Order: sequence, then C-alpha cells, then structure tokens
Amino acid sequence: MKTVVRKIGNMMTILALKGKITIGAGDVMLREHINNLLEQGERNILLNMAEITYMDSSGLGELISCYTSVTNRGGRLKLLNLIGKIRDLLHVTQLITIFEVYDNEAEAVASFFVLKSEPLKVGAS
Repeated sequence: MKTVVRKIGNMMTILALKGKITIGAGDVMLREHINNLLEQGERNILLNMAEITYMDSSGLGELISCYTSVTNRGGRLKLLNLIGKIRDLLHVTQLITIFEVYDNEAEAVASFFVLKSEPLKVGAS
C-alpha cells in the first residue's frame, strides 16, 4: 500500500491510500501511518480510499482499530471516496453506521469545521 499525506492548514490531515489493505502488508502500514500522525499531534484525519483496490478482514479490523485510536485521543477519523466493494463491506458489517463517509472532499473537509450545538430551547427558563 502506498500513501500520500496532505495537510489542510494546521487543522486536519488527508491520508490518501493506494493499493490493498490486507493482512501483513497494508494493515500494518495503515496502523503505522495513523500512529505517526497521532504522535505528531494530528487529531482530524480523513482517509481518502479512492484507490484502495481490495481490503480483507484484517484490513477491516485495522480500520476499526485506527478509528478507536483516533477517537480515544480526542480526534476524528472519517472516510472519503469508498469504492463499491468496500462500501458494500461496511454495509454488510453495519460499520457504515460507525464511520462518517463522504463522496466529496470539500464536504468531508468542511465537516471537520462544523460546530455541533445544542438545539435552542424556546420558552425554557
């Protein structure tokens, strides 16, 4: 698996992945890249998976592990440009409900900067 790292200001990082995420190869590289980003203080990470051609169960497990690592450090890991087979895999395993998935990079990037607020309660005292 090959990767390209691109930073958006000092607020987030896009990690573009290319190739396969499989046992003993891509899964280890993915873990190392995410851990390196976390050690550098990165907390908002977008995985661009447009050029991932295959992911086995080990790769899926590593994706979940990376999500957990980022979340446990107060960060957010989101997915971009899933190919059909990987999107189907996330649907079948119900993991699509865990990950935020985007098809448009601009929307994905903007989602890191949207502030979540509580609904306004009218008439409450």
